[in-house]
Amino acid sequence: MTLAPPTTALALSDLTDQALRVRAVEAAANYDVEVLTQLLMAYMRSGSSQGSRTSPHTLTAYRLGVRSFVPWAQQSGVQLLRPARRDGGRYLAYLQERPSCGRGRSGKLSAATIQQYIAGARALYRALDWAGATQISPFATVSPPQDRTPAIVKRPPYQDELEDILRYCDQELTALLLLCAHAGLRIGEALQVKTGDIAGNILTVYGKGGKIRRVPLGKRVRAAIREVIPQTDSKLFHWTYSQAAYRMRKASRAAGHPGFWRGFHAARKSSGTRLYQKVGDFTRVAVFLGHSSVDTTRKYVAVTDDDVSLEVEDF
Repeated sequence: MTLAPPTTALALSDLTDQALRVRAVEAAANYDVEVLTQLLMAYMRSGSSQGSRTSPHTLTAYRLGVRSFVPWAQQSGVQLLRPARRDGGRYLAYLQERPSCGRGRSGKLSAATIQQYIAGARALYRALDWAGATQISPFATVSPPQDRTPAIVKRPPYQDELEDILRYCDQELTALLLLCAHAGLRIGEALQVKTGDIAGNILTVYGKGGKIRRVPLGKRVRAAIREVIPQTDSKLFHWTYSQAAYRMRKASRAAGHPGFWRGFHAARKSSGTRLYQKVGDFTRVAVFLGHSSVDTTRKYVAVTDDDVSLEVEDF
């Protein structure tokens, strides 16, 4: 009986060095997207600096990067293990001309999307190096374009429309939305909340990169959580991200804002913006949102152009 070669990330990371190298070389030679994707996941799990703490969002972006780069490389005559010096630049040029295939979108890929695809391709070559297949990367000197539009302008926080939508949310959806829009949780953090994480008005949040923070819950959030019947595993919610997003889009349409919903992250920005308007301190907002850097927090807060008009009036 011939055993099938290992293809899962777990199985690949458990191979010997020689077996892993053989598997990586074979996958690269065959432009095997599935195995190369799993190789990257194995590297992220046991070879990268973040390891198992790598965020699901990053892993998803890297998967998309591999699924974009490998077919292009095959069609463009690129040898994955022996790429030419300019192949990385060729791929960047292709991405800059490629039309967007996103839902309801037209035109070319955004600068942010191009950066994600390049990051995924770079990570693939780190994985191939980790596997002992090649030490060459065509992306060493590739610099994708930077989007000069501030993130808070491209993806602004929600405003008063949230109150309209909340009237069309059931108890679970209301609690989930308020955890993001008032308590400042990431959607991944909110979906994992358990009853045991709440003590009085304090919620212990197990966040990105394995970091733990304690977030105060306002009375409106506490009241909404009390209306939710926990699941058998004590989790408040039993949805995936896609299921939660579907329900939010449905509530948005029912409220008369069919094109309003832009994702849960804009709700998190609403929380950061409202808190900054109260305290006027980016450092306190950064602690609340779980940011390691205040520079990150600045991207979450919408500050009006005349924010200091009263202070400079008598200069």
